[in-house]
Amino acid sequence: MSVTAEKKTEIIQDNARASGDTGSPEVQVAILSERIANLTEHFKTHHKDNHSRRGLLMLVNKRRSLLDYLKKKDAARYTALIAKLGLRK
Repeated sequence: MSVTAEKKTEIIQDNARASGDTGSPEVQVAILSERIANLTEHFKTHHKDNHSRRGLLMLVNKRRSLLDYLKKKDAARYTALIAKLGLRK
């Protein structure tokens, strides 16, 4: 259910603002989005796994908080990120 190390480094390279950037909101949101997608697939077969569902809700709330922060700080980066990750329609 978690993200593999190779996939995580690939996500970091795709979303980093500069070399060595691992903590920017863009990178954090991208990693959280991957984890959310993995858990969503998990729930298609394990629909009674309520303990993991609680973790999913916490991840979604954390991503929402990071997106709100980014929107408040720099709206252009926010719109670019949601377009890149396909979070909004």
